Formats: sequence, C-alpha cells, structure tokens
Amino acid sequence: MPVESTSEARAVQPRAVVVMGVCGAGKTEIGHRLADALGWNFRDADDFHPAANVVKMRSGVPLTDADRWPWLDALAVVLRDAVDGHGDVVLACSALARRYRDRLGLPHPLIRLVHLDDPSGVVKKRVEQRAGHFMPATLLDSQLAVLEKPAPDERPIVVDVAAEPDALVRAILSRL
Repeated sequence: MPVESTSEARAVQPRAVVVMGVCGAGKTEIGHRLADALGWNFRDADDFHPAANVVKMRSGVPLTDADRWPWLDALAVVLRDAVDGHGDVVLACSALARRYRDRLGLPHPLIRLVHLDDPSGVVKKRVEQRAGHFMPATLLDSQLAVLEKPAPDERPIVVDVAAEPDALVRAILSRL
C-alpha cells in the first residue's frame, strides 16, 4: 500500500479533535466553542473519571498511570467511535504525556490534536481564581511536571492560551 504524502495527509478531514493542556488552560471552554463552530459533538474527559479518581484529585493527590489507564481507555472508545463515522467529536482532555496520547490512539490521520500552550504563564492565575472545580490549584505543578509537549509527528495545532477564546477558535479552525 502506498504511503500518503504530507499534502495528502493534510487534505484528510478529521472526524475528531482532542483539545489538550494542563488544568485551567481552557480545554472545556475552547472545546465547546470549537464543537459549536464545527457543528460537532463535545465531550469533556472530566466526565469520564471514575469516582475514585475525582476523590483523589479533590484531596490534592495526583493520579498515577494506573488510575489513568481505564479513564484513557474509555476516552479512546469515544475517539474510535468518531473515526468509525458515529459522530464527529471534540474531546477536551488533558492528554499531558505522550504515553497517554498513544493510549488514546494518537496520532491518527482522522484525529487532530490541539495543544493549548501557556508560554506566558496565565494558567496559574486562572486556576487560583476558579471555583467549583474538583481539581485544586495545588495539582497544577504536578500536571506541569507530567506535561510532554506534542512532537511534530503528532501534527499538533499549538495555540497560546493568552489569546481571547474566539481568536483561539478561529486560529484552530484555520489550521484544521
């Protein structure tokens, strides 16, 4: 079977987009807006955490890989369903480490990865100011320690979270 050229790979319309980043980067906000703009379904990975994971994070304890595997496996099913034509989806998911993105089934020609990057350091302020989320600000440092920025072979769309949400969505849409 012939290998696709880079231009052919770019011409493939994705069926799923994973919006990744640390807590407070805006995954849910940007994911919702992007899904609305595309007319796609939106799923938030936080909704897939088992109760034990939520209790652990609420108490300020970082998750281990063993905690994450079943959660990531459930999210991989969401992405596979989209790839199989059962409804296009935008998934907001931290997906911080390469091994987690691999577990999700990335890279994949029908799934695009969007990295909400924070080169200007605005996320820390956001996390400290938000209320009502199970993820305390104290876990941001553990997420930053785990974060592995996407490699070129993952074909990431990287955007700076300091921009306004509408500008971020326009930037993402222009690169899909």
